[in-house]
Amino acid sequence: MIRKPAVAGYFYPRDPLRLREQIEQYILPSAQKIKAIAAVSPHAGYVYSGSVAGAVYSHLQIPQKVVLLGPNHTGMGARASIMTQGTWITPLGEVKIDEELALEILENSQFLKEDAQAHSAEHSLEVQLPFLQYFRPDIRIVPIVLMGTSFEMAQEIGQALAKTLKNGETLIISSTDMSHYEPQEVAAKKDQAAIEAILDLDPQALYQRVIQENISMCGVMPTVAALVASLLLGAEEARLVNYMTSGDVTGDYSQVVGYAGVVIH
Repeated sequence: MIRKPAVAGYFYPRDPLRLREQIEQYILPSAQKIKAIAAVSPHAGYVYSGSVAGAVYSHLQIPQKVVLLGPNHTGMGARASIMTQGTWITPLGEVKIDEELALEILENSQFLKEDAQAHSAEHSLEVQLPFLQYFRPDIRIVPIVLMGTSFEMAQEIGQALAKTLKNGETLIISSTDMSHYEPQEVAAKKDQAAIEAILDLDPQALYQRVIQENISMCGVMPTVAALVASLLLGAEEARLVNYMTSGDVTGDYSQVVGYAGVVIH
């Protein structure tokens, strides 16, 4: 399957030159690059969350293989959807799926289902690709999107990733935005609670806080899975590289969306 861009010209520029120029506005040339196990990156339009995503990718030593975990916003397809073959297209070119790695992950999970429909219009993974391509043009991916609120599902997928990625040559990216459409002070307080759980490398605490405190973090399931996998793969530290809200861009703090960038190593 060839997966064509769904949000080019909307979340980020359709023109390759303009897209590269916009990415270059957000990267940090002096950032110390880390050989990370996983990272958390936002997926809003670049004008809103590009500075946070740019900080994340600027701090990463990006290997050739990346597992992309994101939420399913569209409601299409299976609850836990993986693509094991095909090519994703962005204005910066083609990104191939690593079929061998994807099939092994699928085999190791009882929840994941082969499903391209869930990915056809979903933006949460697509917006990560131009940043990855900018730093690593030969990138190969395994795309996974999740919906629902089952801790057991996210935990099991994280365990499957850890079992598969034991060689340490693959990076995990969890795509998520934080609080949605809350006043700045409310969003910042809620996001702080969720971010603290991520920095503590505590997937159970993250899940519980999001549920109990009604935090509208759309990618909590992907992030739980990424944390579970990271711990099993030897993670010892998580570092917040940037946090901001849409209000920092628009100047309107009455209804904001939060964006956090975290590197786990």
